[in-house]
Amino acid sequence: MYYFIYRSTGSSVYSAVTEMLEKSGYWQCKNPDSSKFHLVFGERNRLSFARLGHEPGFTQAVNYFNGNDSICKKSSLVCTLKDYAKKCERNFDWILPAYVVNPEKTRKEIKFHSKRLKENLKSPWMEFYLEKPVRDFREDLRRASATLASGNQRIWIAKPNTGCKGEGIMISDDIDQLIQFVDNSNQSHVIQKYVENPMLLTGERKFDIREGVVRTASDAYDPSNLDKVTSHLTNHCLQQQLADKFGQYEEGNEMFYEEFNRFLEAKYNLSLESDILPQIRRIIKDCFAAGKEKMDASGLSYKSFQLFGFDFIIDDKGHVYLLEINGAPACAEKLQSGLVQSLIETAINPLYPPPALAVNSLNLFDLI
Repeated sequence: MYYFIYRSTGSSVYSAVTEMLEKSGYWQCKNPDSSKFHLVFGERNRLSFARLGHEPGFTQAVNYFNGNDSICKKSSLVCTLKDYAKKCERNFDWILPAYVVNPEKTRKEIKFHSKRLKENLKSPWMEFYLEKPVRDFREDLRRASATLASGNQRIWIAKPNTGCKGEGIMISDDIDQLIQFVDNSNQSHVIQKYVENPMLLTGERKFDIREGVVRTASDAYDPSNLDKVTSHLTNHCLQQQLADKFGQYEEGNEMFYEEFNRFLEAKYNLSLESDILPQIRRIIKDCFAAGKEKMDASGLSYKSFQLFGFDFIIDDKGHVYLLEINGAPACAEKLQSGLVQSLIETAINPLYPPPALAVNSLNLFDLI
């Protein structure tokens, strides 16, 4: 018998994993405060990794990598990818121009406290360390914006560092307006180049793509009206709450790969398997390589695994770009059962082998 503890994770996928483990008959859920467990499903931002792996007789594992923020927080992802590209001396054509911008009031507060600390801690290392948090790339952003605007590429999107569900986002062709938007907020933002020539579905609608599903907009794409969020943002919660046409084209504004492939072949003479997915797999592999050093769990006293949600957009030439990475993704209901079984088969069963009769051969993950 194996034991797991479950603390509210905010993830419907991990909740479903725990339910499937309990139904298996060889896993039992323990009190959340117990230290005698094999596997913990915790809250991503509240896990005490240092306490794991010290219980005698238990090989312990957790459903997140320590350091996953390096690719899951928007500002950290920008820096991680830029550092990796520089280290590899490569120019990744799937990375959209993006810049971290901090609110002006936050920058001033950090500078004030940094100055006070440096006055009391006279150390070159400390001075370097204290300068890092106040790095702000608004001037780099302005220069990039001016360069791209000369080629008629004017639209950018500001996204909060820890935002979700399409909240706290602004799209604009006025870079000063976007910077002012950030200055009036209470957290760092990433201001990213907006893809102005997206591939469009029936009804001239935008979409983004993640594993197994295409999330669609309800209204036609209109670059002349940047305030109509249901034309520009495909987040499911946002579309469901705000769009009058939600579900008019696809049930739940979700198109699955089989139908999407038919669309690609008919309208663009492209194949999902031959033209789109190879780009996606290459991007995912590069992202994990970029974040590997900060998420490396080898040699630790415990094991880690994690489900990541990669969001992509495709332009009208079939070129794939990375939008962001979610560290605790939701999943389309139609796909959840297969995903949960595959997650157990890939990440959990190798660590905690099930009885021979309970082995499940279903695994939808590709090895890349």
